[in-house]
Amino acid sequence: MRVCVIGTGYVGLVTGVCLAHIGHHVICVDNNEEKIKLMKSGQSPIYEPGLSDLMQGCTESGKLEFTSDLAAGVAHGEILFIAVGTPALPNGESDTRYVEAVARGIGSNLNGGYKVIVNKSTVPIGSGDWVRMIVLDGFNEQKNSNITPEFDVVSNPEFLREGSAVYDTFNPDRIVLGSNNDKAIAMMQQLYSPLVERKFGDDISLPPVPVVVTDLNSAEMIKYAANAFLATKISFINEVANICDRVGADVTQVAKGIGLDSRIGNKFLQAGIGWGGSCFPKDVLALIHTATDYGYETELLNAAVQVNKRQRLIAVEKLQQELKILKGKTIGLLGLTFKPDTDDMRDAPSLIIIEQLNRLGAKVKAYDPIVSQSGMSHGLSGVIIETDPEMLADSCDALVLVTDWQAFLTLNYGKMASLMINPVIIDGRNFLERSKLEQAGFRYVGIGR
Repeated sequence: MRVCVIGTGYVGLVTGVCLAHIGHHVICVDNNEEKIKLMKSGQSPIYEPGLSDLMQGCTESGKLEFTSDLAAGVAHGEILFIAVGTPALPNGESDTRYVEAVARGIGSNLNGGYKVIVNKSTVPIGSGDWVRMIVLDGFNEQKNSNITPEFDVVSNPEFLREGSAVYDTFNPDRIVLGSNNDKAIAMMQQLYSPLVERKFGDDISLPPVPVVVTDLNSAEMIKYAANAFLATKISFINEVANICDRVGADVTQVAKGIGLDSRIGNKFLQAGIGWGGSCFPKDVLALIHTATDYGYETELLNAAVQVNKRQRLIAVEKLQQELKILKGKTIGLLGLTFKPDTDDMRDAPSLIIIEQLNRLGAKVKAYDPIVSQSGMSHGLSGVIIETDPEMLADSCDALVLVTDWQAFLTLNYGKMASLMINPVIIDGRNFLERSKLEQAGFRYVGIGR
């Protein structure tokens, strides 16, 4: 099938590359000329495991193209994905101006032929009808009365995890399609049939991927409800961890015990310094904002957000317990990105920790496998970026594990401890082996342990 993906951020680029890999002819559109030039050269603008190799292969086969020409993309695609950002505004509402601009642009470039316009961006509930209106507005601005636009809008929310986005695309738990039009749903089912039938993925012997067909509003709500539930689950185990700290229980054992209950499950029960990134914070606040618009107070979701804000300060509190006064002390952070296997710093807990340590007069250093290697600054201030873990440890009064990169399991902690003024480590993700760290000479402090 002929596909156009508008927007080449995490969702758009991964979607476009993976659809090209399963055999569709995809044109990715972005208004950033430098980004287009980079992608045409075979380089990915984002760090995502496995993406660059797939991208190069699809480009060489002719299945994947990049352009800044929206008109060319609209003309090419039977299915047009809107995959631009919807960042949170200060009041929690989603900023939909980029979606609006793309929808208007699609409308102004419709020149006959049926199109399926897909909302892949996470948009407020009710946006399907709104996008249809904007597309029609854009079309009517052409003042071309000889053509009647034929299109339908589908909501197809993404459930990709940064750092696992390629894997998740080929091995989805479910595919959600929201529309009231049978033709549009049939085209989307045809588009995804190689994935549904497990012709791609790690285990093609698995049963077909469930396809959930709903109305537009329900599809949009599924996305928000899923992320809000997972964020709440993390906040819950962090609340439990804080109680464990006070009563002498170990939250890792508690999480294992409750996670074996099939009604609860063991995922998203890792206590630590809270959730961040581009999805959970934005989507939870957007759902709260939507509920407020309709006269409902989301007490549970409000509490999940407040627990998460407080949890980001737990590492600083534990440093104060260990070192007492932080003024004049040097603290090293292991990891900066909000999660491993990504270069994404959006709403990363490390930013709050750096800000608080600076406020308390501490000197902050950091090492991150991606940030240190690439030299990306991401607007970081108040922190010295070191190029290896031992340089980070040198002359530090304490370390804080912020991001649970796999590489951090095998560092030379004995050497690092010997370089420190005070070998203390705060494990902000309960990720490291306590016994190994203690044998290396560290005083180990976990969360809820």
